[in-house]
Amino acid sequence: MNNEAAQFKKMTETPVKPLIASLAVPTIISMLITAIYNTADTFFVAKISTAATAAAGLVFSLMTLVQAFGFTFGLGAGSLISRLLGRREADAAERFACSALAAGVVLGILFAVFGNLYLEPIVRLLGADDGNVADAMAYGKYILIGMPASLSSFILNNLLRAEGKAKFALIGIMSGGILNVALDPLLIFTFKMGTAGAAVATAVCQLISCAVLLTAYFRGKTILKLRLRQVSLKPRTYGAILKNGMPSLFRQGLSSIATIMLNRYAAATGALAAAAFMASEQEMASAAVAAMSIVTKVFMAIFSAVIGFGQGYQPVAGYNYGAKKFGRVREAAVFMWVVSTCILTALGGLCFWFAPEIIHAFRDDPNVVKIGTAALRAQCVCMPLLPIGVTCNMSFQSIGKPLLSTITSSMRQGLFFIPLILILAPTFGLTGVEYTQAAAEVLTAAASLPFLLVFLRRLKRDDKAQQTEQN
Repeated sequence: MNNEAAQFKKMTETPVKPLIASLAVPTIISMLITAIYNTADTFFVAKISTAATAAAGLVFSLMTLVQAFGFTFGLGAGSLISRLLGRREADAAERFACSALAAGVVLGILFAVFGNLYLEPIVRLLGADDGNVADAMAYGKYILIGMPASLSSFILNNLLRAEGKAKFALIGIMSGGILNVALDPLLIFTFKMGTAGAAVATAVCQLISCAVLLTAYFRGKTILKLRLRQVSLKPRTYGAILKNGMPSLFRQGLSSIATIMLNRYAAATGALAAAAFMASEQEMASAAVAAMSIVTKVFMAIFSAVIGFGQGYQPVAGYNYGAKKFGRVREAAVFMWVVSTCILTALGGLCFWFAPEIIHAFRDDPNVVKIGTAALRAQCVCMPLLPIGVTCNMSFQSIGKPLLSTITSSMRQGLFFIPLILILAPTFGLTGVEYTQAAAEVLTAAASLPFLLVFLRRLKRDDKAQQTEQN
């Protein structure tokens, strides 16, 4: 039995729960490691100053906006690849893989060049002021230089997961992540590079991760091969990738826009609350941005466990949907929902209890701790609701329903968060900023639940119809 046939048998015949678990464990670990080394930057930069913490948080929104294109091409191609392999069409799957990676490299170079040409106006647009613009530019410069490797890593990770090779994706992430945690304090403090040191560490580690991921292909450990002749010059190839990756672009892009708005409103309302905190307006603006940046990183670290589990679920859903095994897709979706809810309930409870200690571990500024604790606890209360929306948009993306996936993925940050912060921040000031994300989570879960229930019912109906046809 060749590699392709063996993988098909594994993905369509192995019991669903252990199959997802076997694929999810490496992806959860890789997502947690990614979250850890993203959080490591904030942790070590926070030891410099509150202004430096705010600067790193401001640039992070730019970083996630650019990386949205990595997710778009990686998950867009990955969705197609899983279904094509499920239909035993490996050559077409390979063409999408090679084309997605080529597009990521080109986009990364463009972002690196033009981002650095217009760096100062970009970071000021993100919310930097005279107190932290120098730190923001020092951090942003090297983050942008590393974008070709960063986008390539995101795409390669998703391509490997799409064909069920999650272990190789884990190795690539681990190699960069471990090194990042070691390089951060060395470059920031020993070599006295400050915020620039954190960015250099991230860029170097993304390059190493990319190189390690490529070795899986060059050593012949994958079903698909990376060949230059397979890079498509046809617009419809990239159109298909973008169509299937659009939910990721909306999700990540809106998340970045929401973070930019959060930072700007945090700075504005923090400055207005300066008298109540007995601090200057500039100090409170930086403290509010720093607090919300820390909360965002902590939340992403927790949420990454569910995203990792979902990335173990997606190839199972895609393979089996392509093979018309609808009962297995339904079983996988329910398993995804239940396990994710359990994970976030447990982690949310722990973070709620230890919220002050978590924020204090990053920055001992009492104003940062006070603001961050309130915001983190509000989000922790709503964490058990998040898997409803995540299961929806990951399921729809996996089975080739980009419109439904785009709608459900846009709810959290686009449909609800952005309008809410425009209302709550001017009305309730800093308190409104602290609670906006939690309010958005509740509304997203309520709006996503009908989509999920209808999806599960349709899978049950299609499975019965398939069984009847076979009999």
